[in-house]
Amino acid sequence: MSEIAYVSQVLIERVKGVLRRAYLPAEKEPVLFGVHGAIAAHYGVSPDVSEPHATTIDYIVAAAAG
Repeated sequence: MSEIAYVSQVLIERVKGVLRRAYLPAEKEPVLFGVHGAIAAHYGVSPDVSEPHATTIDYIVAAAAG
């Protein structure tokens, strides 16, 4: 069996409602996650979100596309 190569140390804080703050390795500032557009509508959040932010799925897609 292989040895573990890496364990990510990540902290997620709930800020308010759907807004989250993520502390990620190698990032000086926290990253904000939220909802926007069609994703907001899917979760029953007004499409006019006062603070729209990328969702976690946006980051996953960006990572996979890179």
